Amino acid sequence: MLSPGLPLRSPRVTVLLTVEIGLARLAGSISRAARRGGGTTLPGKLLWRVDRGAIDALSARLPQGTVVISATNGKTTSSAMAASVLGAARRLAWNNSGANLASGVASTLLDADAAELGLLEVDEFALPELLPRLRPRVLVLGNLFRDQLDRYGELEHIAERWRDAVAELPPATTLVVNADDPVVADLASGREGAVRYGVDDPQVARPSLQHAADSKYCVRCGSPYAYAAAYVGHLGDYRCEACGHARPRLDLAARDIALDGLEATSFDLASAAATTRLRLPLPGLYNVYNALAASALCLALGEPPAAVRRGLESFGAAFGRFERVAVDGHSVLLLLIKNPAGANEAIRTLAEGGVPSTLLVALNDAIADGRDVSWIWDVDFEPLLAGASRIVVAGDRAAELALRFTYAGFAAERLEVVRALEPALERALELAPADEPLGVLPTYTAMLALRKVLTDRGLVRPYWERTR
Repeated sequence: MLSPGLPLRSPRVTVLLTVEIGLARLAGSISRAARRGGGTTLPGKLLWRVDRGAIDALSARLPQGTVVISATNGKTTSSAMAASVLGAARRLAWNNSGANLASGVASTLLDADAAELGLLEVDEFALPELLPRLRPRVLVLGNLFRDQLDRYGELEHIAERWRDAVAELPPATTLVVNADDPVVADLASGREGAVRYGVDDPQVARPSLQHAADSKYCVRCGSPYAYAAAYVGHLGDYRCEACGHARPRLDLAARDIALDGLEATSFDLASAAATTRLRLPLPGLYNVYNALAASALCLALGEPPAAVRRGLESFGAAFGRFERVAVDGHSVLLLLIKNPAGANEAIRTLAEGGVPSTLLVALNDAIADGRDVSWIWDVDFEPLLAGASRIVVAGDRAAELALRFTYAGFAAERLEVVRALEPALERALELAPADEPLGVLPTYTAMLALRKVLTDRGLVRPYWERTR
């Protein structure tokens, strides 16, 4: 077996790797032929188990190397936005199904025979192990929010792992950080060539920091931050009055932001070199952050601002992330929710753009969702409930959702519990007016299950085919 991180392989080992690749691909083909979603990650899962050094060798084969994006929220959408820009001139190895653990990354690299550049989103917990194997040209770190505490532990645990991993990055790697996140911004402290992005438009800030905000205390001295502007969760323009630690100067900023309901968002993408006005065909301030992350990555690779604008303006939603699907004469709007910060922003976007009168909210507690669902009590569902006439709750933990909504004051006669996802979708479609969208807010595995229902009806492509 190879030593982890070995950059080159002997001819004997290359033959072995070829055999390993062939067997892994065969397993994936069988899985896809059986119409199982595991075809996305099964080849990589087998390869990772047999030979962890295979990722090192596979990534080294890419002529233009790799770029990596990691964050708690938004990495799938940011990666898709970057692909919309970079894919115009490069052949990409991109894990666009969202399979971002080691197995998903390995599977993507297995299919990268003709690719030039690896565009890889990586799970925040898996990032420290994968970074030295992928050796990225650019590393984008978007944000850290409290998520899946039963799996990851407290946010500070992830931050410490990231800090150690960033300290080992070679000087040739360009580090891109979200300067509006105090913990993430601090990772770039003292690093040459780091790029810092953020929102610079107080008119779209919240009146105050949300109660569920995570990083409220100074990373240097532990005193509370004062916010001149709080944008998404704890992301914003912060300063510690005790020691002076503050948001660093922005190298790339979103200014003059105009939120156009549920349709689009316009803003100035401003750097020292140029300012470009663009219209992003997605709603919500959190998608401005996603666009900033993608733009910073592309600009770091040398893409001109005009190419970035074209790519972002032609972008379509990543699957399950404000995805629109026509179903039986209805427009179904899918918005993934998975933690308090992400859910609050989805709700904020719906509230500002117009809450659909009928909603389907689905809560699962599979490993990929997080077994602990107590996070729903930190979500500000109240603006959603105020705008909805009927709500169907579904999923493994539908009863907990019903309890949460009942405590929030939503009338019992307007709330229905349909635990199974397909019947729940059918019931919500029955209740939804034909001239309004049906709002669907599922957790991760519930979203995948609902998309499978839509796939089986021929309305969307299987998500694992999107990687091929």
